[in-house]
Amino acid sequence: MAHFVAATAGRNMTKAAYAAVTIGIAAMLLLTVAPAYEVVPRWINAALWACWAYFLFEWGVRLRHAMRLQRLRAYAVSGSGLVDAAGAIAMPLAIICGVEPKTAWLLSVLWVLKVVPGIPGLRQLRRVLVQESGPLSSVLVIFLMVLFLASVAVHFLERDVQPATFGSVPATMWWAVVTLTTVGYGDVVPVTPLGRIVAAMVMISGLGVFGLWTGILATGFAAQTRRDNFLKTWDSVSKVPFFAALGPAAIADVTHMLRTMDLPPRTMIIRKGQTGDCMYFIAAGEVEVDLPGKKVQLSEGAFFGEMALLGNNLRSADIVTTRLSKLLVLDLVDFRLLMARHPDLAKTIDVEAKRRALENK
Repeated sequence: MAHFVAATAGRNMTKAAYAAVTIGIAAMLLLTVAPAYEVVPRWINAALWACWAYFLFEWGVRLRHAMRLQRLRAYAVSGSGLVDAAGAIAMPLAIICGVEPKTAWLLSVLWVLKVVPGIPGLRQLRRVLVQESGPLSSVLVIFLMVLFLASVAVHFLERDVQPATFGSVPATMWWAVVTLTTVGYGDVVPVTPLGRIVAAMVMISGLGVFGLWTGILATGFAAQTRRDNFLKTWDSVSKVPFFAALGPAAIADVTHMLRTMDLPPRTMIIRKGQTGDCMYFIAAGEVEVDLPGKKVQLSEGAFFGEMALLGNNLRSADIVTTRLSKLLVLDLVDFRLLMARHPDLAKTIDVEAKRRALENK
């Protein structure tokens, strides 16, 4: 019970923090808009101080909780601890040091960092960056090599024609960065024929470098997503009694074939008379089968839709979810492959299908 109350309180505090971040950032933005600030200065200042007071209170609560768990040092040096501390003390510390209040309140932009832990995609991005750090670093080295080579070459070719712009290699590096990133501001451009040839090669190299980075990240994200989906599906498959007798290798084989569906209550899964091309296993939840003269409930561990895969292609009943359900879906092609690899499963499904056919007559 205490754990449930703590979890609920934690969720409520997170929601309040998100609301405070939204209000605080909006107030900070209005602070920089002179006409808006002149109309309602008190409301804007009140919103900023209220949000700051909340973040100070939140920081104090987390410090106290960390002290109780004897993890104060670990929390203080963690990413979330540093963000909480910055959100609570950065602005008042700036005011104490003599910074003008309007400027000091710009530090409230640090509050936006509080939403970072709640973004699952960022955790996945961190894992991808760690796993693909080698290829990404190699491409970074190529980028820096092209940057320095291009800067030296264009400095040599353009320094006599445009000494103010290309008079030194560091000054030329601004042009090289803009050209490699294909931004093309146009404020600095080579004018000699050889300088323009080098510029063209640098632009093409920039496209290649960023294409490599994009490909590496996309491949990493795809691989990480497959791993996450595999683990989630494995967990669901292992909980279905129908697959309980399978060994780890067989469960892995099944997991690669199945896809998951999370459905809310009263969702139509199968409609009578439609052509069937898949069957379903209930990993969690419950469905209702609308048969002639009666309705049957199937719960966790049951399966349905197999009749359409065993001969009769048409669905014989309407099936809807009765509550939030997680289903594992097996398509026709994978169904046949799975039955060929695991005859015991084929026999079990066939026996259950015949039993249901007799009951439905």
